[in-house]
Amino acid sequence: MRPCKQLIIALLTLAMSHSVMAVQALDRVTVQINEGIVLESEITNMLNTVKANAKAAGQALPSDEALRTQVIERLIMTRLQLQMADRIGLHIGDLQLDQTIENIAKEQNITVADMQAKIAADGLSWAQYREQLREEITLGEIQRIQVQRRIQVSPQEINSLVKLIEEQGMQEVEFQIGHILIEVPSNPNSEQLDSASKRANIVLKRLQDGADFKQTAIASSAGPKALEGGIWDYMNVNEMPTLFAELLTGAKTNDIIGPVRSGAGFHIIKVMDARGLQTQEIDEVRSRHILIKPSPILSEERAKAMLDNFVQQLRAGDVDFADLARQYSEDPGSAAKGGELGWANPAVYVPAFAQTLNSLDVNEISEPFRSSHGWHIVQLEEKRKTDATDKFNTNRAHQLIFRRKFNEELQNWLDEMRAEAYIEVFDADFNRG
Repeated sequence: MRPCKQLIIALLTLAMSHSVMAVQALDRVTVQINEGIVLESEITNMLNTVKANAKAAGQALPSDEALRTQVIERLIMTRLQLQMADRIGLHIGDLQLDQTIENIAKEQNITVADMQAKIAADGLSWAQYREQLREEITLGEIQRIQVQRRIQVSPQEINSLVKLIEEQGMQEVEFQIGHILIEVPSNPNSEQLDSASKRANIVLKRLQDGADFKQTAIASSAGPKALEGGIWDYMNVNEMPTLFAELLTGAKTNDIIGPVRSGAGFHIIKVMDARGLQTQEIDEVRSRHILIKPSPILSEERAKAMLDNFVQQLRAGDVDFADLARQYSEDPGSAAKGGELGWANPAVYVPAFAQTLNSLDVNEISEPFRSSHGWHIVQLEEKRKTDATDKFNTNRAHQLIFRRKFNEELQNWLDEMRAEAYIEVFDADFNRG
């Protein structure tokens, strides 16, 4: 019996070994990024998602090899940003995540339960959706923290833009552009420059011959929107990266411009669409708020509880909003003024704040809500419509300049972070690592 038992054990061990080897073959480390890794399963999942989205949109895709290259690059850049968030202790807690989900549901005029049913119908578990959303919020936060401090908008820049618009009139045009970047390495030699230039001209020729722009961008571009087919959202020339703005002077829909060289490489731009501003009137609100910032000492739950208590007292008429703001608000710009924010287009605020303002009636005080700055309560004091053609609003001028600089500095920050990182791709098909 003993030899038989030993044989059975040996066979079981061999079977387990083959099972482990099969699992390892299915999932392996494909990329090392500093101290982190990207698994083959992560790449496969993103590839499947991109293909499913493209199929639903009727969008043609490039070869699997080209698509895989873009997916790996996107995962590398995502992982680098999440590593930075870990280093500075940035963590999106469940309470903030729940608040964001409530804001999304409110914006879509559905309940959270409706959202859960919709997510399940799309084949995604609620837990997976929450973690994807947590990652998206983290990326937005780390970008804001790291990039915003690199940006300065001077009064002279604002005044110059206001003057320019007043001289030229308010016939603003917003462009939706497609962008393809054929990158060059840092400090390229003449051979590398010549090779990149030839590749850019080949891409340009394909586009001129009628090739699908999005498919070509996914296959060829090293730009930040490559996986989205190179498409940027509608932008006014004053808020888009300077290079784009300079190239679009006098451009019209379907124009293809380039290749134009910059420090990053050779750019090709296509005007996908152009439109005038959707409205000539803008809605403005006057509001005031109280901000409480969570910290290692003050938890998310305690910060929200403080504001819950303030709301009860305010609605009961037991306390004055301005007094509470002066005493407790951690927004130095408004606290001294009793929380007053003055007149502004809600769009100038971060999304959670803007959404809350848009949902309030005049004089209504919101429930506590979480934004990227912390926990707030806000009171909507007045509403008005202003004629955007009469005067180019100074706040809007600041917003346009800030957005342009943010887009430029974000790409600079990402490029710097990638250049300083240790990245190794264990994949023969990947040539950009």
